[in-house]
Amino acid sequence: MIGRLYLQLERFNRWRTQKISNKNFLVIVALLVGLIGGFAAATLKGMTHWIASSLQNEVQSQYKYYIYLLFPLIGILLSVIYVRRFIKKGKFEHGITPIIYSISRKSSRIEPHNIYSQIITSAITVGFGGSAGLEAPIAYSGAAIGSNTGRFFGLNYKEVTLLLACGAAAGISGAFNSPVAGMIFAIEILLPEFSIPVFIPLLISTATAAAVSRSLYSEPLFHLVTDDWEFHALIYYFGLATIIGGFSIYFARLTTWLKNLYSKITNPYRKVWVSGISLGILIFLFPSLYGEGYITIQKILDGSHQDILSNSMFSQYSDIGWLVVAFTIVTVFAKSIAALVTLNSGGNGGIFGPSLIMGGLIGFAFSYGMNLTGLVDLNVANFTVVGMAAALSGIMHAPLTAIFLIAEITGGYALMVPLMLVAATTYFINRAVQKHSIYTKVLAEQGDLLTYEDKDRTVLSMMKLRHLLENNFTIMRPDEFAKDRNHDIIHSKRNIFPVVDYDGTFIGLIYSERLLEILLGENVDGLKMKMSELAQQPIDIIKMGTNMEVVMQKMKKEDVWMLPVIDETGKYKGFLSKSAVFNKYRALLMRQAAI
Repeated sequence: MIGRLYLQLERFNRWRTQKISNKNFLVIVALLVGLIGGFAAATLKGMTHWIASSLQNEVQSQYKYYIYLLFPLIGILLSVIYVRRFIKKGKFEHGITPIIYSISRKSSRIEPHNIYSQIITSAITVGFGGSAGLEAPIAYSGAAIGSNTGRFFGLNYKEVTLLLACGAAAGISGAFNSPVAGMIFAIEILLPEFSIPVFIPLLISTATAAAVSRSLYSEPLFHLVTDDWEFHALIYYFGLATIIGGFSIYFARLTTWLKNLYSKITNPYRKVWVSGISLGILIFLFPSLYGEGYITIQKILDGSHQDILSNSMFSQYSDIGWLVVAFTIVTVFAKSIAALVTLNSGGNGGIFGPSLIMGGLIGFAFSYGMNLTGLVDLNVANFTVVGMAAALSGIMHAPLTAIFLIAEITGGYALMVPLMLVAATTYFINRAVQKHSIYTKVLAEQGDLLTYEDKDRTVLSMMKLRHLLENNFTIMRPDEFAKDRNHDIIHSKRNIFPVVDYDGTFIGLIYSERLLEILLGENVDGLKMKMSELAQQPIDIIKMGTNMEVVMQKMKKEDVWMLPVIDETGKYKGFLSKSAVFNKYRALLMRQAAI
């Protein structure tokens, strides 16, 4: 059955290449990816909200908020059990970072199970109260849809990469009903070096996904009613951006610290218990941390500021303005911890959504607090919306995505100037301290990130020494004489002969000119000398695992074309030549070229 399907696919691809150009076919496939991506986004939103509403409807007693303490733990536990039970062959990862890694290091290949496993685990995690967002999982699911669709039709790397980006963009578009933001997200995060032709497939996929998602799940994310922004408030918008820029740096460092802390816990179920209990306590103290948290932002936009304290132990003080501000600020820091605890514990979600919530809460606390002083009258809803864009821009290093996403999901196009101001400011503040975003920092440290600011260094860092080794050299043994290897020496296509002991230890090398002199009788003394005596030490030796940038510096310094490679124990592994490095370099540049 599978064999017949493969033959049919091969036959279709041959017909397709003859009748339809790749450029036109990509548009068709992008439409297909958008359809599937939109359906996946609607499915994820529907599942998550069904789980959340079912749990809340079932628990109606006076103790329901105490019972909610257990829900996040149960959700994370179910997610971990699902992964360990059903995903045995593949590796399960979450977030945007693995998508970027797939583009840079895995030829844009994403395991097919991510199409559905990302939806299932994130719906369970967030539906049961995990304090994370759904955007990263649906972007991952969409990327898997695009990647596997491209591979199914036998497309090349560049085309598969474009479809992967189309799938991720479709996921974002379907999740937020924001096609423009989805397209810009793909260009800004996944395809930082692009050409105009990528717009058409991205537009097709994101628009299709938004239409499909809205037809299946039409509930909007936010309702915002605003007329315009006031010029005198610009200085306050700048002050808000400065505060959120500093917060984004804190959040990036907290991300690294918590990740290192959780890496010390090797037992996955111990992570679940520690995180589940911690998350339950945080949600008990700050109920707005439950789930995505968008409901809290909508209440602020509606003017119900006192609802921030509702269902908490401080609810009776909701009429005290400064307590509302203080509680909001503490909630922001609690949200940062809760989101990262959820993600590091085995739950599935993203920091996309939490970034919006944290930025919105900071924007509210700032504007509401300024109004309480009586010195100014700021539009709280506007500052809340602008704060969301500021946080997203600083944390993700994606200012354009932040601007258009917030404008689309809130309808706040009238706020375009403040959105542009705060997005640019927070981006530059964070970038001044953090060269890479939280998505790319780990990849950059491992040398797995393709950047375009220093392409030479980046491409070299992507090369692995073991893949460039040349092993077609005639090996000489230390106790042999030249006349013993007469035939091998004369017919060798190489001018270097490594001398290697029987246990694989590298001793030295001999150039063909010297051996030919001996065999032709021009060096009579050489006939009596063993290979170990004829061997000479190379100008330099490369050890396995050496960074390719260091290797090229050695070759340039010593002005050599080829160097021997050994492992940590001194065993001979082969030779590395500049030709192999240059060929790989050209191949990587062509593969990573903008579409």
